[in-house]
Amino acid sequence: MEGGTSDHIDISPDPLDPPPNVTHLPPPQQLSWARRTGFKGTVSGESDASDSGQIALPKPTESGSKVDLEAGTREGERRNCTSACRSESSDGEEEKRRDSPGLVPVIFYSLQHYLSILGSLILIPLVIVPAMGGTYEDTSAVVSTVLLVSGLTTLLHTFFGTRLPLVQGPSYVYLAPALAIINSPEFQGLKENSFRHIMKELQGALIASSVFQAMVGYTGLASLLLRFINPVVVSPTIASIGLSFFAYGFTQVATCLEIGMLQILLVVIFSLYFRKIRIYGHRIFLIHAVPLGLGFTWLIAFLLTELGVYSYKGCDANVPVSNTVTAYCRKHVPRMKHCHVDTSHALRSAPWFRFPYPLQWGTPIFNWRMTLVMCVVSIIASVDSVGTYHASALLVASRPPTPGVVSRGIGMEGISSVLAALWGTGVASTTLTENIHTIATTKMGSRRAIELGAVILILLSFVGKIGGFIASIPDVMVAGLLCCMWAMIAALGLSNLRYSETGSSRNNIIIGLSLFLSLSVPAYFQQYGLIPSSNSSVPSYFQPYAVASHGPIHTRSRGVNYVLNTLFSFHMVIAFIVAFILDNTVPGSRQERGVYVWSEPEAAKREPAITKDYGLPFRIGRMFTWVKWVGL
Repeated sequence: MEGGTSDHIDISPDPLDPPPNVTHLPPPQQLSWARRTGFKGTVSGESDASDSGQIALPKPTESGSKVDLEAGTREGERRNCTSACRSESSDGEEEKRRDSPGLVPVIFYSLQHYLSILGSLILIPLVIVPAMGGTYEDTSAVVSTVLLVSGLTTLLHTFFGTRLPLVQGPSYVYLAPALAIINSPEFQGLKENSFRHIMKELQGALIASSVFQAMVGYTGLASLLLRFINPVVVSPTIASIGLSFFAYGFTQVATCLEIGMLQILLVVIFSLYFRKIRIYGHRIFLIHAVPLGLGFTWLIAFLLTELGVYSYKGCDANVPVSNTVTAYCRKHVPRMKHCHVDTSHALRSAPWFRFPYPLQWGTPIFNWRMTLVMCVVSIIASVDSVGTYHASALLVASRPPTPGVVSRGIGMEGISSVLAALWGTGVASTTLTENIHTIATTKMGSRRAIELGAVILILLSFVGKIGGFIASIPDVMVAGLLCCMWAMIAALGLSNLRYSETGSSRNNIIIGLSLFLSLSVPAYFQQYGLIPSSNSSVPSYFQPYAVASHGPIHTRSRGVNYVLNTLFSFHMVIAFIVAFILDNTVPGSRQERGVYVWSEPEAAKREPAITKDYGLPFRIGRMFTWVKWVGL
C-alpha cells in the first residue's frame, strides 16, 4: 500500500494494523547490526557505538547532506537529531569501509594505517631489550623481528582468524609479566649474555602459554568464556593495563624534561588541537599524531645534539655516574646520556640485510613458574581480544561475529604467539587495541589494505638499517610516547562502557572497585618488604616488577610464592578478578550489563554477508563444518 491507495479485501481490517497511508518500516534484518542493537554512540563521532542503550531508527537523509566525522552527524540533521542517532553511519559508509578500493588507494590506506599504529609496533622492544641488558645491536635485531612477526601473524589472522581487518603485534598485556620475569631474583646476578639467557626464558614461557591459548580457542572453551565476559568486565581490565605503567612513564620523561615533555605536548597538540585540520581531505594530524610527534621531537633533539647543547667538556656519557670523579660531570652525565641523539653507532653496526629466523637467540628454556604466570596473562589477552573483535565488527562488518569466529580468532592468536615466541620478540602477539581507533578515525577497514601493509612490514624487516635507526630512539622519547599510548589504551578500555548503562549504580560500583583495587592491591604486593634505603640493582621504575623476591605470600614452595606474588602484583589481573566475580554474581538486566551481541551460528549460515565477512578462504571452512565451535 503506497501513495495513499488502499487494498481492502473481503475481511475487515485489524484495528492494530497501520493506516493505509502509512509506509511500513523496513524489516529489521535490512538494517546494520549496529543499528538493530542500539550501538549508536556519541564518542567523538569516530565510532558507531553509544552508551544510551536505546534503539532508534535512522531518520531519512537528504541526498546532498554531508557527514561530519568529528560530530558524527549529517549537516542537514543536526537540529533535529537526538543523541540516540547522532553518530549513525549509513549502510553505504559501512560498505565503503569494507570494500577494497583500487590499487593506488589500497597502497595509500595501508601505509596510512600502519604509520598510525607505528608506536604500538616498535615501543615494546625499546623498553624490554635494554631492561634485559641488551645492546643497540640486540634492540635493532628485535625490532626487525617484531616487524616480520607482525606482518606474518596479521596475514594469518586476516586469512584464517576472525578475518576482520585487525593488525597483530606485540602486546602491552604481556609487557608487565615480561618485566617481572626480567627482574626475577635469579637473573639479577647475570652480567654476561644476560640478554640471550633472559630471552630464552621468555621464549619458553611464551611458547607454553601460547599453546594453552590456542587450545582455549580451538577446543571451544573460548565460546564458554564469552558467556561471562561482558563490557563491565572488559572495560576495567583493559583500562588497568594502561594505568599500570605510571611508575615508568614520567619517571623516564623527567630524565630529560625538555625532550620528554616536548614529545608529549606534540602528540597532544596534533591529536587534539589540530585534529580538525585537513590536508587534501585527510586529517593527517589526527591520524598520524604519534609518528609526526616522534619525527619532530627526534629532529629537534638531533639538532640540539649537533649544536653541542648536550656536550660537556671533559665528561663522557659512557662512563657510569658512580665512576665519575668530578661533581660537574656527575651532574651533567645523565643529561648527556638521556638527551643525546646519535644514530651513527646504531646505523653503522646494523647490516643492510638481516633475515630474522626462529630460535635466533638459542634453545628456549622452560620454567613452570614463568609458564603458569604467562598462561594466566594469556586469558587476560583473550579478554582484550573479545572487546576488540566486537568493536571492530561494529565499524566494518555487516553483522557481529559468531562465538565460533571469536573462538577461531583467539585460537589463531595463540598460534601467532607461538610464532612470536619462536622468533623471539620478547612478548606474545595479539590484536592491537589501538587498531580500533585507527579504523574509526580513517573510516577505512579494508582487509586488503591491512594485508598489503603486512607484506610491506615483512619486506621492511629484512632491511637491517631500519631496525638500527629505530633502536637509536632515546629512551626519554620512548617514555614520552608511551605516556600517550598507555593513556589511549586506558581510554579505549573505558570506552567499552558505552555498550552498557553507564548511569547504573551497579556498574559504577563494579567499575570503581575494580579500578581502585587494581591499583591498591598490587601496590601492597610491590611495596611489601622493601627497604627504602637499600641499594637495589633494579632501577626504581622497574621495582614494581621485582615483587617475586619480597612479596607477602610465603609458603613452603618457592615456586608457589613466585607465581602468586607475581600475579597479584599485576594491575590487570586484580581488575579482571574483581570485575569478573562482581559482574557475574551481582544481579543486573541484560541491557544494564551491556552483554556483547554475537551472531547466532545457524542464522549466520543463511546470510551471505556474514560468509563474506568471516568465512574462511579457499573453501577451507568446508573441512571444519563438523567443528561447530570454530565455525560460522
